[in-house]
Amino acid sequence: MASLAITRHELARRRGQLQELQRYLALLEADHDGARARLLGFRQRYLEALGPLMRELDALEGQLQQATATLSEALRRQGVEPPPPAPPRSRPWPDIPALPAATPLPPEPAGPLADLPPPSLKTLYRRAARRLHPDLAPSGPARAACEQRMAAANEAYASGDRARLEQLLLAAGEPAEKVIGGPADALRAWLGLCEHLVQGRIRVVQAQTLALHSLQMHGLRVAVERAEAGGMRPLDIMAARLRAQIAERRQELYIGERVGGDARLAADFLRRRHQQLAGPGPG
Repeated sequence: MASLAITRHELARRRGQLQELQRYLALLEADHDGARARLLGFRQRYLEALGPLMRELDALEGQLQQATATLSEALRRQGVEPPPPAPPRSRPWPDIPALPAATPLPPEPAGPLADLPPPSLKTLYRRAARRLHPDLAPSGPARAACEQRMAAANEAYASGDRARLEQLLLAAGEPAEKVIGGPADALRAWLGLCEHLVQGRIRVVQAQTLALHSLQMHGLRVAVERAEAGGMRPLDIMAARLRAQIAERRQELYIGERVGGDARLAADFLRRRHQQLAGPGPG
């Protein structure tokens, strides 16, 4: 039977690898949390500076949407197909979720480590001799049984049949850790599971960080902070643009509410409105 033992050296090496993975994971999590904190702080500053203006603009957009829907229906009643409505623009402040909770690593299996590697074939044979030698048994059936088992042990040792020696020893009451080498399988399974969990967590953190950096708000933060580092006031510029857009929307709403009786003017208004919504967003 092939040995499944994990030696002391291999155990130390695997533990070291696991610790390296955990240190790398901790760095990734710290980088993610720092980036998320910066993004949350910027979003708060952004909304404090521009939120009231954006809400006012959104309210006007809602009124314009209702006005264009009314005009579109009026054109259809007159046999004119209006331009298709464009979807409303999305705002760059989506939810910024925290990392999901990590699955805790299971505790390391407890057990004696003195006999961690499985004993050699010769060691097993010597233990079999101490357990099974007929000289150690009383006369009678017990001695005869020992003679049979010892003969089987001799044969197994001569042929290198480790599995048979192990079976004989376990049947004779030898402790399992002295036959198969202690908690080797449990330690190997524990190390494999821990490595799997940490590597999976690394992939989660990397994916979440990539998603964080792909947010529109992240690109906006980088651009704004770069401009501020150069002495500019980009949020003030954005606020001025929003005020200009609010004035334009008020004028559009005024016009949209008064062109309903003229199909040509209504169609022109809807076409401009469609082009405006389908174009690039502000800021």
